[in-house]
Amino acid sequence: MRKLPWAAAGVAAWITLDLYFGKKHHRSKAGLYEPPAITTGDASLFIHGETFFEHLLKQIRASESTIYMHFYIFRNDSIGGEILKALQRKAKEGVKVKLLVDWVGARLSPKIRRRLKKSGVKLHYAQKPRLPFLFYSLNERNHRKVTVIDGEHAYVGGFNVGDEYTGGDPKIGMWRDYHLYVQGVAVASLGKQFARDWFAASGEKLRITRPKKRPEKEIPIQLLSTDGAHVTDHFKELFSRAKKSVFIGTPYYIPGHEMHTEVLKLAERGVKVQLLIPKNPDHPLVRDGAFNYIRELLDAGVGVRQFSEGFYHAKLMLIDNKILDISTSNFDMRSFYINHEINCTIEDKAWVKNVQNIIQRDFFTYGEEITYEMLDSRNFWDHTREKSAKLISPWM
Repeated sequence: MRKLPWAAAGVAAWITLDLYFGKKHHRSKAGLYEPPAITTGDASLFIHGETFFEHLLKQIRASESTIYMHFYIFRNDSIGGEILKALQRKAKEGVKVKLLVDWVGARLSPKIRRRLKKSGVKLHYAQKPRLPFLFYSLNERNHRKVTVIDGEHAYVGGFNVGDEYTGGDPKIGMWRDYHLYVQGVAVASLGKQFARDWFAASGEKLRITRPKKRPEKEIPIQLLSTDGAHVTDHFKELFSRAKKSVFIGTPYYIPGHEMHTEVLKLAERGVKVQLLIPKNPDHPLVRDGAFNYIRELLDAGVGVRQFSEGFYHAKLMLIDNKILDISTSNFDMRSFYINHEINCTIEDKAWVKNVQNIIQRDFFTYGEEITYEMLDSRNFWDHTREKSAKLISPWM
């Protein structure tokens, strides 16, 4: 029995050193930040899961050559099962189907994996745990969600695959997310990112070609892929361009000192800052983690509201009502410093104006204002959870 404390201490030391040196090794590979190159294409926005999945399934069923699909979470429930059946059907027809899911985010059963293999669907897991930094690699997730079909149609944004994303979970209710359907030259850029992630997981190289079809209208699109670094550089660059207003929509506002200070600086120089977070969290302590920062935001004049009509999972930033960033990146330390993410920035006045109306409706119609009175009414257990969340916030 006396050996047990020593064993526990040894495991604790191993985990601590693993996380420390894993993080150090990860950051040593980051390199210098390079702003994303501008490409072109057309983009359509989905904010409801039902319409997104309907559109995605239509493109899957019409596919003729390739389906490259990557999601962080992929559940074998009603909508997930429908997509899996569609993928298997297309593979049997001769379409090359590659399905990439995160090792932690999507654990498909052996039975499902056998069915996929039998039909011809190639499945691989991204970011499997690995030595020498076993525990750090468990935290380093591939959070990107990229689908490319026939080299002509692409999707990127916040939706994963599961019934809750359609609003089908009665405990969560309506699910608000932002996901883009992209056509044009930008599809090749998304395809190349899928190919890089696929190679990292499988060792197989994919050949990505430019789309043959061009949309009637093309707008400038920037795509930035990050592997646990440079999301903060990208956001700082967007902040530096702000003259009048910045809107931040995120399911998790746990930015750490550096990026929280950047938000406060915006307000200090007279930029109108609005922040929308969910009222009802999907994970323990994430809402409490956000409350560690909210009083300082209110002191600086930031307008903070919580989305009260279901769950708010959108990841977006709107600068001066003319630059829109839609991504897989949350405004938290996990997206900033650990996860693999992708950001899509669109700067087109007419296109952004249509989305601006949706953003403001979510903020003012569905957003419940957070006030000093609300903060003061939080009890002992609320503050205890806040302190607990603060301790583990870098890994939340």
